[in-house]
Amino acid sequence: MDNKALVELVGRLTLEQKVALLTGEDFWSLRAVPEIGLRKLLVSDGPAGVRGTTWDERDPSLLFPNPTALAALWDPGQVRRAGALMGAQARDKGVAWHLAPNVNLHRSPLGGRHFECYSEDPVLTAKTAAAFVEGVQSAGVASTVKHFVGNESETERMTYDAVIDEATLREVYLPPFEAAVRAGVWSVMAAYNSVDGVSMTDNGPLITGVLKDGDGSGPGFGPGLGLGFDGVAVSDWFATRSTTESADAGLDVVMPGPTGPWGEALVAAVRRGEVEESAIDDKVLRVLRLADRTGFLDGSDPLPPVSTPDDADAQLRDIAARAMVVLRNEQVGADPLLPLDPGSVSRVAVIGPNAELLTAQGGGSAHVNPAHVISPLTALTEALGPMVTVDFAEGVVTQRLLPAITPQAATDPDTGHPGLRVDFIDPAGDVLGSEVRQASRFVFMGGLPAGTAGIRVRADVVIGQAGNHQFSVSGVGAFRLVIGDNAPMKITMSPSAGGDLVEGLVKPPEHRVDVEIETETVRIEVVAQVDPNLPIAMFGLNHQEPGPAEEELFQAAVDAARAADVVVMVVGTTDEVESEGFDRTDLRLPGRQDELVHAVAAQNPRTIVVVNAGAPVEMPWRDSVPAVLWAWFPGQEGGYAIADAVTGAVEPGGRLPTTFPKTAADAPVLSTAPVDGKVVYAEGSMFGYRGYAKAEIVPAYPFGHGLGYTTWEYEDITAGVNAAGDVEVAVKVRNTGERIGREVVQIYLACEGGDPQRDDPPRLAGFGTTLAAPNEIATVPITISRRVLARWDVARREWCVRAGVRELIAARSAWDARIRTRVELAGS
Repeated sequence: MDNKALVELVGRLTLEQKVALLTGEDFWSLRAVPEIGLRKLLVSDGPAGVRGTTWDERDPSLLFPNPTALAALWDPGQVRRAGALMGAQARDKGVAWHLAPNVNLHRSPLGGRHFECYSEDPVLTAKTAAAFVEGVQSAGVASTVKHFVGNESETERMTYDAVIDEATLREVYLPPFEAAVRAGVWSVMAAYNSVDGVSMTDNGPLITGVLKDGDGSGPGFGPGLGLGFDGVAVSDWFATRSTTESADAGLDVVMPGPTGPWGEALVAAVRRGEVEESAIDDKVLRVLRLADRTGFLDGSDPLPPVSTPDDADAQLRDIAARAMVVLRNEQVGADPLLPLDPGSVSRVAVIGPNAELLTAQGGGSAHVNPAHVISPLTALTEALGPMVTVDFAEGVVTQRLLPAITPQAATDPDTGHPGLRVDFIDPAGDVLGSEVRQASRFVFMGGLPAGTAGIRVRADVVIGQAGNHQFSVSGVGAFRLVIGDNAPMKITMSPSAGGDLVEGLVKPPEHRVDVEIETETVRIEVVAQVDPNLPIAMFGLNHQEPGPAEEELFQAAVDAARAADVVVMVVGTTDEVESEGFDRTDLRLPGRQDELVHAVAAQNPRTIVVVNAGAPVEMPWRDSVPAVLWAWFPGQEGGYAIADAVTGAVEPGGRLPTTFPKTAADAPVLSTAPVDGKVVYAEGSMFGYRGYAKAEIVPAYPFGHGLGYTTWEYEDITAGVNAAGDVEVAVKVRNTGERIGREVVQIYLACEGGDPQRDDPPRLAGFGTTLAAPNEIATVPITISRRVLARWDVARREWCVRAGVRELIAARSAWDARIRTRVELAGS
């Protein structure tokens, strides 16, 4: 539909109708306006899959490798493939508006949403984001780049002020948003935080000046040189705190609804002349444009005929395996330990807490509910085959909460069928509605029957063995708990000081109860109170049977290692450690995992450690084991992907998109905590690999590092400037190993200050990939755009390219330069 037709539709609405369209009808939708042919627009998180409009097991979704894993591919084509698959699932779920990608940078390794973001580098983040947006929107689904901007901390995230100097903001933190806009993104999300004293939802210079002004033809980010963004600027959920300020700043939609700071207050502001009705018309026009692009407006062009493909699971498995990174692979005997040949072993010990309970995803709004998650233990047992004996030992326990009650262990007291009975009750205790659920952790964000004052959950839990059992309620709020014939317990649990809604979901307090049980089943009942003014409830029911003591678990793992030909250890973090809503406090693996790795490696020198984590962790044992494979949060097919990578069925050809420090103290920027309400980006661009280089601190594993399963020589590099001012580079590489393999050629730019002795460290300017057979030479072409070569001139407030010579470094990582050349640039 052309713009004139959309404007005509806007003109048919009253002011009240227009304003009503600009606040969510509920948590996950914008209201329909049948008079103009607008259907309800459904919105969904998120970066690791399309959750849909519910947050539970009844609406399963594909669970993708975490976004940092996608960046580790260093391959826009593969990222576009993942985006297209996500867009197809969104279409199947009736979702118009998808809340991803998250392009905030890895400023500190402690950042709680580190796993949900792409990289510490703006160029890698920008290229990854653009490819993801193109993939999602190829399915006719709106992509949303977030969180605009300066949202690199989860501590006090609703209120802190990010203090970022102008050059750093434009050279480092805004380019990924620019790349997404230039890729045609249809939505941008304004963050919770402020930037330089102005809340992002009120920040006109950034929302209107940077994003919306201009026609998109200029370089952007200067007076009158905005990007010409024609999509929707939507608030993060509950981020908008003002009426006129946010409306005048260029914010288009407030989420969630139906309440909020706009509504009647915004209508009154227009009537008083504080907000121009033309500004309201522009917001509505943008919403209608998004509806038109996604097929939710009568008269829209037909959408591409896409749906979730039958081989979706296989695609996720392949992407996850390709993204894994070989950090270390030393020879044990004649050959490196990886890949592991199943025919060379007869007994393998699979050890570690994440081997049976894979952390497939992080916590927070990115969470989805997959139909299944494949464990590494299951997949490795299958891959090794029936001729290999597999011994499993958990070794240590790392989960903070007790295990959730499963439907296999619970039956509905009313019917005797598997599951838990959920009743919605009014203040008098009468049942307003009821359902049977197949999970014991619950998230209700609206959608409750009118008048709901409490949610009652009942189940008969099967008791596997007599003895001391632990039960718990996890969540924030007031609860009434009854276990068997015991007296009811009244429990009240409060969020941590300064915690927000999401922290109550992902890091809930827990109340445990010890009960001696001799019977075969026990009835458990909990009632969670519901605030009628905020119909939200998030809580869980959990249960732990009697089991071996911690020392017994540990010793069993050591014994299994001693008896095995090879050990595959799967250690890592959990979604209780890496999550939205809070930052990490250290980089240590939870529990006694480091101690366990040392003990196992001492018993068996043929130990492969697979690290299942989304963000860097300290690995004090890394030089004590011959092989380390970084598996990320690999999604629902993660177990299969790990088995494919370990056995070499797929080359784990990923490269690190972020630097891994030896210890947390080595990180150039560590603290994420605001001081007096401010997060000061005093380091400028000197964080990540550039910060390590500036401080001359050698990391454990540098940005761009990844060994793959072959070796490479760099033989030649040439470079020249084309008519557009872009630099065209060609690098010749030879596969010197014995296996076909993939190489990522990274180009770093140096000599930007004119004096090699005084320049800041080199920065990534571009990259390219190739696949080559043993002894094959491949030429990798890489184009570095003039936009990437430019720097922000604060005095002139525009992008400029300084004339002179630059050095181009072809490298395997930020710390592994191979060959160099120079090129002379014309100034601007």
